[in-house]
Amino acid sequence: MGLLNSLLEHNRAFVEAREYEQFSTDKFPDKNLVVLSCMDARLVELLPKAMGLKNGDFKLIKNAGALVTHQWGSVMRSLLVAVYELRAEEICIVAHHDCGMRAIDPNRILDHAQERGVSADTIATLRGAGIDLDAWLMGFDNVQDSVRHTVATIRSHPLMPKDIPVHGLVIHPATGALDVIVDGNQPS
Repeated sequence: MGLLNSLLEHNRAFVEAREYEQFSTDKFPDKNLVVLSCMDARLVELLPKAMGLKNGDFKLIKNAGALVTHQWGSVMRSLLVAVYELRAEEICIVAHHDCGMRAIDPNRILDHAQERGVSADTIATLRGAGIDLDAWLMGFDNVQDSVRHTVATIRSHPLMPKDIPVHGLVIHPATGALDVIVDGNQPS
């Protein structure tokens, strides 16, 4: 049947049974919170439950490693939209132990890309155009340091209001236990 067809079949039954009604809310987060977390599959249901959050309570942004790698990238833009347009008054960065971005090897990713049909010429062209693929694909060595760096990047953004607390946490992907790395209510 294929995954897409299976998803669409489920969706038709979901809509017909009006199961969506239990999730009814509006676009504004009830707890005025935006969370940036890792895209790890273990966190999909665990993270909101571990934080006591439900549908409609918060805005959720996910990416590999819960990172803000560029002050003018889409993650930072999403955080600013959440603050200025969607009433978010606090930001939580939630990374996790045992993250796939820890010590990731950019060369291994590029090797896999070539195995999947991306040519060596394409990679050379990107490097020749000044794109630092190694830095762009690099992960981190220490999750706590990564969280601190992401919090600092957000706090230092020229468009981020200084009164927005930016918290940094690390969640255990098996238990949901949270460690506070940066309390955004404390002076930096």
